[in-house]
Amino acid sequence: MKIARFGRIGFILAAAGSAVGLGNIWKFPYITGEYGGGAFVLIYMVTVVLIGVSVMMAEMLIGYMGRMDTVSSFEKLAPAKKHLWKFGGFQALAGLFVMTFYSVVIGWIFHYIATSLSTLPSSVKEAETVFSAMLHQGFWTQLFYHTLSFGIITYVLTRGIKGGIEKLNLVLMPSLVLILLGMCLYALTLDTFAKSVDFMFTSDFSKIDSNAFAVAVGHAFFTLSLGMGAIMTYAASMEKNANIVTNTLWVVFLDTFIAILAGLVLFTFLFEYGSGPAKGPGLVFISLPAAFFEMGVLGNFFAVLFFLALAFAGLTSAVSLTEPMVQYFIDRFSWSRLKASLSMGLFFYLVGVVVILSNIKETKEYLTWGSKSLFDWIDFVTASIMLPLGGLIMALFIGFAVEKSRVASVMQPHLGFTFELWYFTLRYVTPLAMVVVMVNLYMEFFK
Repeated sequence: MKIARFGRIGFILAAAGSAVGLGNIWKFPYITGEYGGGAFVLIYMVTVVLIGVSVMMAEMLIGYMGRMDTVSSFEKLAPAKKHLWKFGGFQALAGLFVMTFYSVVIGWIFHYIATSLSTLPSSVKEAETVFSAMLHQGFWTQLFYHTLSFGIITYVLTRGIKGGIEKLNLVLMPSLVLILLGMCLYALTLDTFAKSVDFMFTSDFSKIDSNAFAVAVGHAFFTLSLGMGAIMTYAASMEKNANIVTNTLWVVFLDTFIAILAGLVLFTFLFEYGSGPAKGPGLVFISLPAAFFEMGVLGNFFAVLFFLALAFAGLTSAVSLTEPMVQYFIDRFSWSRLKASLSMGLFFYLVGVVVILSNIKETKEYLTWGSKSLFDWIDFVTASIMLPLGGLIMALFIGFAVEKSRVASVMQPHLGFTFELWYFTLRYVTPLAMVVVMVNLYMEFFK
């Protein structure tokens, strides 16, 4: 089946939209706060360059050369009599499983957009009470916004590459950047902006341990949407003779730029209004709303803008997480795009309803195993096992299974003398890093 092609700008924005998600604006700032600011940023940047860029190039290469869904691309590129490699393409399932809680979190963001239009919590304590009430008692509220999230994502998917995914990213990605730039301009007028810059770029290595390195690698994979087939599926729709190296660097640049920009804005506001940076996952839903309250009416305005930016980032990523399995059913079973989109959408929606129930007070005990809720288990399995495993499989596939001459014919004209360095990193450095990440995250989860 012929796949519609992205334009060059459309592909970069779509791939960047896949990479730029909640990990940039939500997760990156709080883990930066937990691991000493600039020290972690430095480690993260090195990780992105050495590991993230290498794996993203490999993932783009598989999609670009395969020109089909993830499973078919692996199967097409595998050496003769080695078609078991096709099972590597089922890494696309990781994105679909991530969507079972990602859609719920996007729903929380929609709820906070509505809340920001009226009354913000007046203190961190009140914000914590409000968030806890929504999480543990607000089933119908979460269900409503989860349904809204499902509806938007599924509609975009039914419209296809050109009419849905590319159009969505052409609108939302520039809007996201403009919102963050506007908030950053305001942050520049505050005295605490200098403190935010100092925090982000002055290294405090006293908070760095072996776990920080593993977290940096894991976050690089999460934020760049690697190991889930999203980049691979989009790359199957790249223009012919596209420059994989240049496209990768643009995507990584936009992803990292937005993460740092969001961090500067958030830390400036938090420092200005008396909150610390290391508040865990509750930073966005607890600490930040309380900081916005201190700004008066302007705080409501900025709160709406911020949560809109967060929603835009979430939606562009959510579409990319679901598209690989949609394309799989289109290619392998000749399903219509409408049938495939609705089926995948209903899967993450229905499981998402159970995920919501796993946090609700009355039903939580029935959906909790070993003190971890279903929400926690899905998050752990996808982030700690499926994503690193997907990266490991891609590195081994391109590094050892696909003929080197075939890889070089596409990559060497663009990489030049650095081709051998990239190839060596992919074969030896990346697999080792993936194993270390999986072991570390496993130990952290069960300690």
